This record gives sequence, C-alpha cells and structure tokens, in this order.
Amino acid sequence: MRTITRLLRNPAGLIGSALITILLVTFVVSFIWVPYDTSKVDPASSWAPVSAQHWLGADKLGRDIFSLMILGSRVTVYISLGAAVIALVLGVIISAAIVYSRYSIAVIIERLTDVWIAFPTLVIAIIIVTAFGGSTVSSMVAIGLGSTPVVARTILPELRRAASADYTLLSVASGAKLPWLLWWHIFPTITPTLIVRVTQIMGTAALAEAGLSYLGLGTPISTPSWGRMLSEYQQYIYTHPGVLLIPGIAIVAVIIGFNLLGDGLRDVLDPRLEGVR
Repeated sequence: MRTITRLLRNPAGLIGSALITILLVTFVVSFIWVPYDTSKVDPASSWAPVSAQHWLGADKLGRDIFSLMILGSRVTVYISLGAAVIALVLGVIISAAIVYSRYSIAVIIERLTDVWIAFPTLVIAIIIVTAFGGSTVSSMVAIGLGSTPVVARTILPELRRAASADYTLLSVASGAKLPWLLWWHIFPTITPTLIVRVTQIMGTAALAEAGLSYLGLGTPISTPSWGRMLSEYQQYIYTHPGVLLIPGIAIVAVIIGFNLLGDGLRDVLDPRLEGVR
C-alpha cells in the first residue's frame, strides 16, 4: 500500500497509472457492454457525426467508432501483456543460463543475445509473422521474442550482482540448489528491475502491434484493432481527419502511459534513487 501511495505521488507514476487504468477499464467493459455490432455494415449511418447515438461518430461503413475502439482495446491488452510475459520468462532463462553455465557456453549465449538485440522488435516481429501468418497469437509471440534480448540484457547485470552477493554465497556454501537460490535469494532482489522493464516492454508491444496491424500483418481483418483502424482511415485524412485521430491518440496515450508508469515505478522501487527522491 505504501508503494502505491508513493507511486501516485510521483507525477509520472500518477499520469501513467491513470492512462493504463483507462485502458484496463475499457478492456473490462468490452466484455460487458459494446453499443453496436461492429461486424454489421450500416450504410445509412455512413460518416454519422458525433451524437448521442454515436459518441465518436461512425466510419464510411456505418460502424460505430466508439464500439470499434472498445473492442480494439482487447488486442492491445492481450498482446501487450502476453508479449511482456513471454519476453520476461525467456529473458530470465537466458540471463540465468549466461550466469550459471560454463564460461565457453555463457560467452556463446551472450554473443548471440548481442546479435539478437541488434534487430528492432518490430523487424523481428514482421519476419516471424510473415513466416507463420498473421494472428493475435503469432503477433504476441513474435513481439515477445523480439523483446526477449532487451529483458535478458537488462536483468543480466542485476543477476550477476545478486549471484555474487554474500548471502547468495553463504546459501551455496550451505548446500542450496540453483532453483532455491533463484527463487528465494536472487529473484526478490531483481524484482524491481523486472517490474520496470515489463511495463516498458508492454509499451513497446502496444506500438509493435499497432505497426503490424497497420501493415496488415497483425490480427485478422475480422478482429477490431487500433492499428488496422489507422490503416483503413488514412485515405480519409483530408475529408474526415477525426476518424484517423481517434485511434492514433489512443495508441499514443497507451504507449506514453506504459512508459510513464515504468518511470514512476523505477523512481519508487529502485533503492539507488532513494537519496534523489
């Protein structure tokens, strides 16, 4: 509770928490209430203005934009959370393998990670999705794999520091096994770093998902996505710019929210910044 209070007192943490809370509330609402069926075309409502019937107006096909935005939040949350979990699990495994493997093997793994991290997440995601086909799951896995080396490189120094700490060496001398060391001694010390990195990865995942959908490589056409809305509405930028701004603002807000939340968590959780606060 104290940590949450300190987070909300932090300007970045407060703004980031507010933006992500709006995203999560929208995500939950999408399973409870959606004003219109977005799979149906209503020519009579084509380009309907903002009104009590259509809170954000309607697009060329007469689909309610507010309903599309609500449903599109599902893809953003699914992929952001799923990609972050994949990157976190694989990143921890790779970092642990580098720290606890024999020197020759550790060097090989570390060099491969360096090569891996040289490729932007979106480029890796495009390659994987192109090879295996576009879907929500494949996009999630692709973005997660693209973000894995970033997590591994972030955790590695912390893991090395924790592995050589006195309390860890004493546990080894007492006969503690590697799983015990990782779970009870090492992971608790690197948890703040993991939390901050995960929030940043979720922002990257949201951007990558929007990019994939914009290029037509992400979720299926039948699944509403903010990135696909940008792609479909860009041709109307001069005649109906409002429909393009709505998903664009939502994507930017989510990315800013995750990054500000990560900054706020870093300020609150990182003990090295204790004297700076």
